[in-house]
Amino acid sequence: MVNLELYKVFYTVARCGSLTKAAEELFISQPAVSQAIKQLETQLGTPLFKRLHKGIELTAQGGEVIFGDVDAALKLLSGVEDKLAELRGCPAGTLRIGASETIFQYILSDKIVEYHKLYPQVKIELIEGKTPRIIDALKTDRCDVGFLNLPIQLDEEICLTDTVLLLDDIFVAGKAYEELRGKPLSIRELQHYPLLLLEQSTVARSSVDHFAESMGVTLSPAIEVDSWGFLKQLAERGMGIGCIPRQYAARRLEEGTLFELNVSPSLPSRSVGMAVLKNTNLPFALRLFIKLFEH
Repeated sequence: MVNLELYKVFYTVARCGSLTKAAEELFISQPAVSQAIKQLETQLGTPLFKRLHKGIELTAQGGEVIFGDVDAALKLLSGVEDKLAELRGCPAGTLRIGASETIFQYILSDKIVEYHKLYPQVKIELIEGKTPRIIDALKTDRCDVGFLNLPIQLDEEICLTDTVLLLDDIFVAGKAYEELRGKPLSIRELQHYPLLLLEQSTVARSSVDHFAESMGVTLSPAIEVDSWGFLKQLAERGMGIGCIPRQYAARRLEEGTLFELNVSPSLPSRSVGMAVLKNTNLPFALRLFIKLFEH
């Protein structure tokens, strides 16, 4: 008798490259994962994994031999279950959504709540990370749909399906810079003030840097931060002038704790896009979630 659960554990461990990560994804203990792998190795009469310093990998004479067939079999069974769910009009299973903390907070939270109310039987798993991590999660089957800050380099494995929201980057300041309210400023003039920018590894930072460079200006931030929330706090407290999407600072702009500087020319709009893996059948639960974004 074939024990599908053992093969699901094997597949997850192989994909994650770690017993710990597989246990987290499967919501079981690490000893339970180890026991399942030992049981399957005993049944098959061959080692499936070899342990390395930074994790584990498939053995050439065991794990690598069966991985392709296990992958195909599990996807086939998943497709059968999905077809039946669609016929019943009742999605099931797990929907794995990947995005940054900010995108979850400002763009996806209402959609996720709406989806849960419509389809409470679908388990929702949130994978938090910046754009590169979400792309990797899509490509390694740890995520069903990702929401990415654009633009990104073209990737033959990723399909961008829609633009979810346009973002307008602006420069903001708190009361410490009240003398700049309404004053016309150029990008070059901003260099005379301490700048608060997101760290260099981000799409948002690349966007503002490239725009400044097109004006013949190289921006040198006084402080680099890793989150919009921290940037807003520093700007409010007079630590400098921050660059942030207007949509993410809307509440503070309305309250007056931050104000928008009159910088010309304006930075070009960028967008948040929705992405899925190319050449794959989208599960019914995922298609229903994507439908919520149709205009």
